[in-house]
Amino acid sequence: MKIGAVFPHLEIGDDPIVVRDWAQAVEDIGYSHILAYDHVIGAVHANREPKLLGPYTEASAFHEPFILFGYFAAITQRVELATGILILPQRQTVLVAKQAAEIDLLSGGRLRLGVGTGWNYVEYDSLNENFANRGMRQEEQIELLRALWAEPVIDYEGDYHRVERAGLKPLPARQIPIWFGGFAPVAFRRAARIGDGFIYGSNHEQNLLAHASVLAELNQAQRPVEQFGFEALLNYQSGPENWRREIEDWQAAGADYVAMRAMALANGEGLGSPQAHIDVLQEYWHIVGDLAD
Repeated sequence: MKIGAVFPHLEIGDDPIVVRDWAQAVEDIGYSHILAYDHVIGAVHANREPKLLGPYTEASAFHEPFILFGYFAAITQRVELATGILILPQRQTVLVAKQAAEIDLLSGGRLRLGVGTGWNYVEYDSLNENFANRGMRQEEQIELLRALWAEPVIDYEGDYHRVERAGLKPLPARQIPIWFGGFAPVAFRRAARIGDGFIYGSNHEQNLLAHASVLAELNQAQRPVEQFGFEALLNYQSGPENWRREIEDWQAAGADYVAMRAMALANGEGLGSPQAHIDVLQEYWHIVGDLAD
């Protein structure tokens, strides 16, 4: 079992020294990977139709994951860097391919690209992308990403993209793994058909239920489970009496990864300071570190 840590965007602050210290503590303690969320901008929720139902607002702080991972690639040597998740359809596909390839090259092949469709239509509108067709576009985006990473020059025409006799340089040294995230059956089906893995981001019990659904979709798609990856986010707030049991549940379920999330849950209280987020890395590892590969 690989045990990682979720980057605490909301509470880590903007001091680059603190961000560095947190990432290096993750690696020095023994965690296998860092997982980072993605939001480009936050939106005011009040007086909108349709309503915005997601947990983040204009007051929620998010570091940009590709820039963040470029920084982490320079200040760490071993930890994997995973987006969990990048909101792919609100970003330009060819630019994502370029940015991901660069992170993978500069980090020595440490990127895992988790993708999803998101919930914030205001963010899509602000980035001049279509919220309504995001699921269909995402499938084509993944096909195009893989084509761009595979060949120096491609000629691609889809329903939403045209790349005429062009390509990336430098190319990544491999096909960067693309994992999915999300909470709806359509996300489970899409991952089972075209993904390399799935990241479960809800609470422990809901994640286990989602896992059963993904396994059923993999069976329906006739894809071997052993060729598909699984990761669950586990909450620091569940308490030390539950930390080992939760990881053991995911070991029994056949998961490859878990990641400890100490950032405040929706409408919950955070840890109080950036230093507290560094301190809890050691606290959690003291209880569960022997379960790690």
